Parts: sequence; C-alpha cells; structure tokens
Amino acid sequence: MVGIGHLIGYGIGTIDLVKMFGSSFGDTQFKQLTVIAALALLFAVAVTSYAVQERILISAKDSHAKLGASQMVMKIFNVTMQLPPRIKAICWIQFWAWIGWFPFLFYSPTWVGETYFRYSSPDTIKDSADKLGEIGRIGSLALVIFSVVTFSGSVILPMVVKSPEDEKRPFTPRPLPVLAPFLNAIYKHKPDLLTAWLISHLVFAGAMSLTPFVQSLRFATVLIAMCGMPWALASWAPFTFIGVEINRATSSSSPYLLAHNPSSYNRLSTDPVPLSSLAVDIDSPPSSPQVLRLHHLDRDMASPAPTASTGETAGIYLGILNLFTTLPQFVGTFISMIVFAIFEPGPHKELAGPEGEVVDAVAGKGKGEGINAISVCLFIGALSSLGAAYATRRFKYVR
Repeated sequence: MVGIGHLIGYGIGTIDLVKMFGSSFGDTQFKQLTVIAALALLFAVAVTSYAVQERILISAKDSHAKLGASQMVMKIFNVTMQLPPRIKAICWIQFWAWIGWFPFLFYSPTWVGETYFRYSSPDTIKDSADKLGEIGRIGSLALVIFSVVTFSGSVILPMVVKSPEDEKRPFTPRPLPVLAPFLNAIYKHKPDLLTAWLISHLVFAGAMSLTPFVQSLRFATVLIAMCGMPWALASWAPFTFIGVEINRATSSSSPYLLAHNPSSYNRLSTDPVPLSSLAVDIDSPPSSPQVLRLHHLDRDMASPAPTASTGETAGIYLGILNLFTTLPQFVGTFISMIVFAIFEPGPHKELAGPEGEVVDAVAGKGKGEGINAISVCLFIGALSSLGAAYATRRFKYVR
C-alpha cells in the first residue's frame, strides 16, 4: 500500500497542476501539491476514524495513578536504556540507515531536477517562470520509476526471500514429485531476510556514492530507480525483526525478562476445574469485546522492569523504534545545513548568464563552477548506510 501511495503521489507531481487548475489552489506547483496532500491526509484519517473500532483500555494497575508527562518520558528513557540486546541492535541499524534515507526522501526530486537544469535543459525550460515547479515535475518523474520498482519489490521480495519464520517451519513441505527438485533448489538458494536487508544497505550506499559524479538526467534517474528495492526492504525488514523480537521478549520463556522481571509470570494452577464453572448461560448476552482489561500484579508496581504486559511492552518497543527513525532526521538536517552553507549556491558554468556571472543554479539567473550540495548530502548518507550494513552484519551474532 505504501508503494501504491508513492505511485499516486509522485504521479500527481509530474502533472502541470497550475496549467490544469489555474491559481485556485495556489499559483505554484508546490502550493497545489501541498493542498492535495493535505486533503488526501484528511480523507485517509477520516476513513480510518470511521472504520476502526478500538477497545477501551482498563488497567487495574493505573486506575488510581496516572503517569504524568515527566514520568512517561522517564519511563521511555529507562526502557531505552534497558532494551534487550537484539531490539537495541535493530534500533541502531534503523538509526544509521535513516541518516542515509532522510536526504534521499527529501532532496532526491530536487537533485534530479537540478541535474537536468545543469546539464540537459533546453533554453525554453531555463526561461520558465516557475523553475522550481519544473524541477519538481522532472524529479517526480524519476520518483515515479522509483515507486514502480518499490511496488514490484514489495510484491516479489516476500516470495524470493526467506522470512524469519521459514527457518522454523513446523511442517515438512511435500511438493509434487515432478516439481520437488526445482522447488527444493529454489528454497535452498533463497536468501534470508537479514542477508537481503544487508545487501539493500550496500546497494543504496553504492548508488548514493555515485551522485557527486552524475552529469545526466538519465544516469540520475537510474540511480534513483536502483534505490527502489532497498526502500522496499527498509519498509519491511525492521518491523518484521522487531515483531519477532517482541514476541520472543514477551514470551514466558524469555531469559531476559525472567532475569529482569520474574514477577510478571504466573504458574498456571494444576487443580481440577469443576465443569459447572465452565457452564455458559445461553440466554445471557455475551460479554462485550469492546473492553480490553490489563491486570497487573501489585508487586509489579515496585518492579523497575518495563514489561508489565505484552501489549504495553510492544507499544513501547515500537515507539522506541520510531524514535530511532525520527532522530536521524534531526541529524540529517544538521548535516544538510552545514553542507548547504559550504557548497551552495553550487552553480555550474553551463547555467551561466550572458556575462558569465556566478549565481544560484536553481534560480537560473546565471551559472559558474561548483558542486551540487545535495549530491554531497546524498554521499554522506551513503557512508551512513555502510554503517547500517555493518550493524546489520553484527546483528546475526547478537544474542
């Protein structure tokens, strides 16, 4: 579904919206795209709010003591400091990977458009009144191709990559004798998800490391398209692994939780249960499924461990993963600020004005020598992706 959303969004970006709608929703391409995005978000949230029914959470532990904002922040901080080793490793992989993905997702359309303006654009495009709109449309076309590759990867990769559960299949497959040799050979050579994730980091790093040397729109589009498969895995692998680790960490057999919070496990009673206690009155209405009750032992309240319940723990772990996805955006913004301050306006001689003056390449008023600052940001992201690849390789040995 994310791939479909990418296709629709980037497809709309390739259309000249100002020419189609006039100035009703804004006088530039970017303003009209913002309006369309806001309306689409409102529609999606409205449909979700109408269609989803949530159960009411009633927690006996918190019924008389609600956590304040500072207590909640401290709780999240304490959980972050005490993460199980494998969940911590996944979070750090996500951190280094997203330092690379942040400039790609935010600046790649502009980079493709600037590359076109620097090296391939005709004079009619250079004299356009809405140069930023032209850059956006050209960049969106490259990202449409990126989205097609991402969507294809989202459909194909689950069929050619072993999921973590495939290695513990509770049954022995028995295909048709005619197809057995072929299917067994394919299964034997299927990469596992961790290996595919590692390769995706290397592919992304390889593509982004070439961005400072790009001098054609075609080459820029190829590099953007190469990142489609890595993005499909970046949207799939971390959440798969974090789900596996949450299930493992919240199970009663988890040695980590037994060591940190043994009071959260209860031995089932072996006493016989009278059949009369299991009788159900068919005339009485069934209990409402709209209420979710979490019962915590009193001794859990004094326990420092963050594992009061499976649902609460899963929510906290996923929230921490989102923190490790968000923090790289601040890091990426800080790095981009420094790079833009050093290299921008980054003009090029092919965009120079009639007097050869050196001005901003995007504004198109003149050009001179210089390197594209966005390509430097993308190159730094490639280096960070190499760090993510190294962390992914180490994840196999974390216990």
